[in-house]
Formats: sequence, structure tokens, C-alpha cells
Amino acid sequence: MKSILKPLLMVAAMAVGIISVATLPARATLELNVNKGNVEPMPIAIPDFQGGLGPQISEIVTADLKRSGLFAPIDKAAFVEKITNPDAAPRYEDWKVINAQALVTGSVSKEADGRIRAQYRLWDIFGNQQLAGEQFFANDANQRRVAHIIADAIYEKITGEKGYFDTRVVFVDESGPKNARKKRLAIMDQDGANVRYLSDGRAIVLTPRFSPNRQEITYMSYESGQPKVYLLQIETGQRELVGNFPGMTFAPRFSPDGQKVIMSLLRDDGNSNIFAMDLRSRSTTRLTDSTAIDTSPSYSPDGSQVVFTSDRGGGSGRSQIYVMGADGSNPHRISFGDGVYSTPVWSPRGDLIAFTKQSGGEFQIGVMKTDGSGERILSSGFQQEGPPWAPNGRVLMFFRDSGGGPKLVSVDLTGRNEQPIPTANYASDPAWSPLLE
Repeated sequence: MKSILKPLLMVAAMAVGIISVATLPARATLELNVNKGNVEPMPIAIPDFQGGLGPQISEIVTADLKRSGLFAPIDKAAFVEKITNPDAAPRYEDWKVINAQALVTGSVSKEADGRIRAQYRLWDIFGNQQLAGEQFFANDANQRRVAHIIADAIYEKITGEKGYFDTRVVFVDESGPKNARKKRLAIMDQDGANVRYLSDGRAIVLTPRFSPNRQEITYMSYESGQPKVYLLQIETGQRELVGNFPGMTFAPRFSPDGQKVIMSLLRDDGNSNIFAMDLRSRSTTRLTDSTAIDTSPSYSPDGSQVVFTSDRGGGSGRSQIYVMGADGSNPHRISFGDGVYSTPVWSPRGDLIAFTKQSGGEFQIGVMKTDGSGERILSSGFQQEGPPWAPNGRVLMFFRDSGGGPKLVSVDLTGRNEQPIPTANYASDPAWSPLLE
């Protein structure tokens, strides 16, 4: 389903045109190679945008870029030049003095029809030239989206990869005493703003999962005391029952085309096996048939493979990570580390698998290559799990309970840029949306 925001938000190139980064001889001065092991954040200057809403828009852009860990916004107190005309070329020498490698200028104004017009320009300071310029139109309700889209555009121009700021996160909002916790389905922008509740808290909800190509989710609900899986259209609130699954402990995950879901079900024989369901016909196909506990399946981005956990080779309660074909063929173990692995999730880029691991009395969030090599732990803590990927495959989100209740945290692939995600209450079970349309 297409977002209802799309008719309200338009983008147009500025009259000066968008200069392709690939055609600029000075591009290397701004190239940020995110595939290196150690990425030094790029110094970037972002003065307040001109116009009444300008400072708010530029503040959100600054926060997005800083939170990525790839950019180091320069303190405004250090600025030598005061930007009065965001459309004019800056005094490059004034920005070189403070070691700014990139400069973003912009303005926000009101159109006669009441819409907001936001425009920005990205300047290569050491290349003495403009890299990009765009303008966007939106209504008042979407001003934060404009800022996120500008941040995404800057991120992509400099890194060569898609950003992830114009996205949303669905999660379980938890409030009340620990022994009577109220759990509501909620959604927010990726930075914690614009929280909206999708359920009223009268029934426990668990493990929401985003469709990879629509603004819809699956989730589990215990409305009648038994686990039921629902499909929810976020914008319209339309909900339909996918099925009753008494042996299910996690909501199913979507296939890359959004036409199927894959799940683990506990049958009468006491074994947990993996099934795929066609969402149109509601027909199910059994993919594993073992005496072990097979659970937590997740499709590869091309839909050809499935990663899951199983204790078939690790002993009782010692689950490891396995990969098989999407039809259940050739299941093979890829993890051989100490500890118990759970919740594997394939990266949208297809190159890594994220997981939760219990080892040495700690819960760890880590990644490994799809053949099991190169395992790296990104975060360790008392009790933490997850983890869903940002749509560009560069950042993970998970929830951590340090004693009082769970809170959301993000971490990038270096493991050095860990960021708390602000929520009004406790929060768990995050799931990241695709980029909005």
C-alpha cells in the first residue's frame, strides 16, 4: 500500500540543476568510504536555514547526520562567514579555516497555497563547488519528513549509498508496573519523534514485523488468550486476521516481495518447525521436518534462502544458525561459536546476518557473513535482543533492559556508534520500515 503522504510531498530540482557527484573532479575530497574498517566522521557545517521554520529543519538534518556516526557537525560558534544568501556561493576560505569539508545551506518559506518550500545546497569546500541542490514542497504536517529527506540526500551524495532517515519504526510501547505491564503497538519516526499508537493496550501485542515493500505490518496479539497473527495497514488502520497459531511465539516475517510470510510453529508432537504461508491463498508449506526446535526464520533479500536457528546440531537448548533454500532444501549450519544464537535477520544488502547471542552471562548483538565467517560482536549487555536492520543495511536497532524495563538502542556496523532512541515509556520489539514514498 502506498503511503498517504505521497500526494503531499513533492521534489523538484532547483533551476541551477543538480550537479552529478560522479562528474566532479574534486569529488574525492568529499568521498566517504563507508566500507573501510575505521571511518573518520566528516566535518560538515550546517548553518541555520533561512526563514521561520529554517532553524528547525536544519536542526533535524544536523541531528540525523550526526547520529549516523559518519558526520561531525561543526559548532556554529566557530563559523566565520554568516550565511545571508543560501543560494550564493560561500566564501570557501572562511570554511576551510575551520576545517569544514562540506557545507549545507538552505531556506524554508511559505507558498501562496500554504505549502512549505524547503531547499538546500550542498557545497564541496575544498573542491570550491556546489555538489547538489534540490527543493521540496510539503504541508505543515510533513516538515520533519522534508528534513529527513534532505539528510538522506546529503548522506547519499557523500557516501554513495542510500540513507535511512526518512523511515519509521514500529515497536511495543510498555507502561505500568512490571507485574502488570500494558503493551501497545506504536509507531514513530526513526529518531523517536511523531509517536502514534496503533493499539489500545487491552490485549498484549508482540513482535511486529514490517512488510519490505509496503507500509503494513504483521504482529501477534493475545486478544482471546491465544496467539493470533494480524496484518495491519498502518495508514488506514484496516486489520485482517492471518490465522490462529497456538504454537507460535514470534510473529512471522515477510518474504521480500511481501506475498508470503515465514514462521515457526509448534505442533502436537512437541517439535517446532518452519512453515511458509501465501498471504493470498492462506495455504501453508512446511519447510523443515525435524525433531529439533527450528525457529526465527528470515528470508534473504532475493528470497532464495532462509536463515533460522535450530538446536539440531548444538544440543538441547544450544541453538545455532542455519541457512537453507527457500523451499527447505540443503539446510546447513553456519555458526560454530560458543553460546546460544537466536533471532537471525538477513541484511537488506544481502552481505551479513545479524543475530542475538547469549555467551558468558551476557546478551550480545552481532553480525556474521552469510557463510558464518567474520563473526563480530557489536554490543554486549545484561539483557538485550533484536535486532532489525535499517533499510540501507548499515545500522541495527535492538532493545536493552538494564533493570527497570526495555529501551531502544541503535548501533552501526562498526559497533562504536551506539545511540539511545528516545521513547516516552519503555519500548521493545522494534522493526524498521522501508524508506517512505
